[in-house]
Amino acid sequence: MWDRQVPELIKQWRVFRFDLPGHGGAPAYPAGSAAELTARLLTTLEGLGVQRFGYAGCALGGAVGIELALRHPERLASLALIAASPRFGTADEFRQRGVVVRTNGLDPIARSAPDRWFTGGFAAAQPAITEWAVQMVRTTDPGCYIAACEALASFDVRAELGSVGVPTLVLVGSEDQVTGPAEARTLVAGIPDARLAVVPGASHLVPVEQPAAVTDLLVRHFSTAWQPVFETATGQTALPAAATAPVLAAVPPQPAPVAEIAPPAPVPQAQGRPDPYDTGIKVRREVLGDAHVDGELARADAFSGDFQEFVTRYAWGEVWDRPVLDRRTRSCVALTALVAGGHLEDLASHTRAALRNGLTPDEIKEVLLQAAVYCGVPAASSAFRVAQQVVREETTPQE
Repeated sequence: MWDRQVPELIKQWRVFRFDLPGHGGAPAYPAGSAAELTARLLTTLEGLGVQRFGYAGCALGGAVGIELALRHPERLASLALIAASPRFGTADEFRQRGVVVRTNGLDPIARSAPDRWFTGGFAAAQPAITEWAVQMVRTTDPGCYIAACEALASFDVRAELGSVGVPTLVLVGSEDQVTGPAEARTLVAGIPDARLAVVPGASHLVPVEQPAAVTDLLVRHFSTAWQPVFETATGQTALPAAATAPVLAAVPPQPAPVAEIAPPAPVPQAQGRPDPYDTGIKVRREVLGDAHVDGELARADAFSGDFQEFVTRYAWGEVWDRPVLDRRTRSCVALTALVAGGHLEDLASHTRAALRNGLTPDEIKEVLLQAAVYCGVPAASSAFRVAQQVVREETTPQE
């Protein structure tokens, strides 16, 4: 992806490129958050003796860049965010994309990639690059792609942008329909030392579609923002590491030592029992989706508000967050109980939740078949009608 930028960048700097897990032949160790991807990147750079560096990242790579600036400011000298956003769409749409991939594989997503990433004129004029984009997605490890969707679903730093303290270039294609100029302006408005560059005639993968313009902007940004020159631990000049979106097929000199990352230290527990509401609302949104939870809370009033708080605090903050059963298993239990009780409206939302939690349509079908034995055929018959409709809606790729 960065092949057209590298020749100019290496005239002044030492450049590292990296693949996301399961992309471009990299080992398939899924990482479900920008924070985890950032930790792996820092481990890799430490192994290469790079302590302080500049960073350029596109799309999910941009999320890693923001994470670096917020959590590890001492490591970052300057930042370039390309086709990035403080929040990438909605959590619901990315988790639904994961359901589609889990059910149908990556082919439907791969075939639609050029429409999301390139302008129509470029795609028609550059069939080889268009086919590269399709094959890049098609050959990605599905589990790592789903984890990348989860990383984007959970990424939201809108309230923290003011803490980004490094010179930042925000670069976007004028025709980007994924993370377009509006999202870029949100970044510029929130980051204290940021400037905006809109590249005409380019869509989401602007480094590929307008390589010369992006190269020029990156060289100028790193040349002017990098003052004074910083030194690495080895005494050599620290140089910017150009990072990738989830589409790069180049690897650093050594594979990322994913297996060597130490587990995080245990978080000290506060005295007394913490209020489970904050955990509950987070888990409830992750399982049921923002749209569903927002609808439930919006319908609450003085009469039903206490009940919604009760459900959030105890059902989701206490029971669903217990560690012994994973969310897949809890979804199986919930589906069976709802069939037994004939709660078809809740069965629909929990069928969606089961798909988000990793159950396949075939596994949901088996749960309902077994429920028919113990809960009765009429109850299971109604449940199948509801679940069939939900599965059809959730697993059909969006045009």
